[in-house]
Amino acid sequence: MDLRDLLARRRMVRSFDATPVDATWLEGLCADALRAPTAGNAAGVRMHVVSADRIGDYFEAATDAQWRGSSRRYAGLARAGAAVIVTARVDDYLRRYAEPDKAASGLDERDAWPVPYWYVDAAMATMALLLLLEESDWQAALWGNFRHSTRVLAWIGAGDEELVATVLIGHDDGADRPTSSRGRDVPARSARVSRVGD
Repeated sequence: MDLRDLLARRRMVRSFDATPVDATWLEGLCADALRAPTAGNAAGVRMHVVSADRIGDYFEAATDAQWRGSSRRYAGLARAGAAVIVTARVDDYLRRYAEPDKAASGLDERDAWPVPYWYVDAAMATMALLLLLEESDWQAALWGNFRHSTRVLAWIGAGDEELVATVLIGHDDGADRPTSSRGRDVPARSARVSRVGD
């Protein structure tokens, strides 16, 4: 499939039909997604695969009972056939930029980074994963890291990493309700592109 077609077709799906995703296959797909660019070849992004039988445990760590009881989306999300937790190892970047060929950058301290590239790299790898999933006829939802990150990291045994996001994966069950964000009046894509100097 043409990349433009994949980009046009890709949508976030928040209600799944409980079809399990083969975890071994998904691990390979994650490894392919990690071909995305990485600053200084620091290779600090990690992907942790959650199999279908552990999705309930994931939501126990990532949410609380009040949210699970009140969210209109929880039931559909909880039927995901797998998930990928995307994390970043910040120290990998700081060590890499302390090495002789990068030391002049002065980026061996976290606060020195005007743009924290561990998040940029994680976003690139996550987008690569989303496109690979779409190409493979799976759908996904990006679950943002807005709360409970310490619990999720403890659950996966990755206390030295930073939680970036989780990709919930499955087949669309047709029951997804459109998000209010889709109805927003936003500038056209072409209006968000400009030529420097014109």
